Amino acid sequence: MAAVALDRLSKRYAAGHALAVDAVTLDVEHGEFMILLGPSGCGKSTTLRMIAGLESITSGALAIDGRRMNDVPAKDRDIAMVFQSYALYPHMSVFDNLAFGLRRRSIAAAEIERRVRDAAATLGLTALLDRKPHALSGGQRQRVALGRAIVRDPKVFLFDEPLSNLDAALRVGMRGELVKLHQRLGATMIYVTHDQVEAMTMGDRICIMNGGKVAQIGRPLDVYRDPADTFVASFLGSPPTNLLPSRLDSDGATLVVGAARVALDGALAGRARTANGAEVLFGIRPEDVRIDGGTAPHAAAEVVAVEPLGAETIIRTRLPGVAQDVLVRVGRTASARIGDRLPLAFDLGAAHLFDPVTTRRLGAPS
Repeated sequence: MAAVALDRLSKRYAAGHALAVDAVTLDVEHGEFMILLGPSGCGKSTTLRMIAGLESITSGALAIDGRRMNDVPAKDRDIAMVFQSYALYPHMSVFDNLAFGLRRRSIAAAEIERRVRDAAATLGLTALLDRKPHALSGGQRQRVALGRAIVRDPKVFLFDEPLSNLDAALRVGMRGELVKLHQRLGATMIYVTHDQVEAMTMGDRICIMNGGKVAQIGRPLDVYRDPADTFVASFLGSPPTNLLPSRLDSDGATLVVGAARVALDGALAGRARTANGAEVLFGIRPEDVRIDGGTAPHAAAEVVAVEPLGAETIIRTRLPGVAQDVLVRVGRTASARIGDRLPLAFDLGAAHLFDPVTTRRLGAPS
């Protein structure tokens, strides 16, 4: 395994075009499972391909295990990449698909046999070694693609959305298999996905990208609880964070959200004092809004939609004076009907304030 260091790595495809990847700086530690997460077109796959040597680097530096890799051919970087498509040879057996890359490197037949058998045992493919790809399920084909990377015993594994072609049930199973594989191998892995569930459940850390730039890097729950800006807050989490246009009252300790007035205290009151003006975005996740029949709810909201999901229910509500819905996540036994008026209370200890101009969270590290 090896560390991977990206220092202001950039990619421009043609002169005059915007940067597809813009000064990405990222350090992946030895044995770490790093997730590159973001929407389509954010530059995550291009970043991965520059690490692999499949795309040239416009500017910046890439190092693997302390060695500069900018001009090193892909075949000499000692990495293995698993693509979105399985890319298996249809006329070859599973054994031959696994052994193909090793044979190209003139490795001894006995060593090839050992590596292929070991990888097959690790991935549960031993009974399938004589089959052709057309006789395998989607999950089995994906495991063969993983096995082809494992037999290489590379310094770094790269994954470009490898589970996106699988159905939902297979994706869940393969997520668990990849996590166990990482624990077993102790290898450095960099994994690209747009699926936030994969990112939250698999990665040691997440690098969230937007518009070719790094938006935030951190451990999954840290990023979830303390998003650096409104993009991270809305992208990570389903349903997304409520971002409600609000203003600070003249006393600086009261937040006006539509017709509701919310008294701020503790850390949130301290962050409010750093605001550049009276206008702010009040960010709170749906699970941090509760239906409170007590004596002092923060607001009364009208139910506009109810979305039962089995394990939980999402209630869409409308606050007077607020144009967008306020989402509330409640348990599966909760009952609400369209038109009901519900008293809402906010867990201010889990809430955030964002600057509407810069979109940065107030109090976030620069």
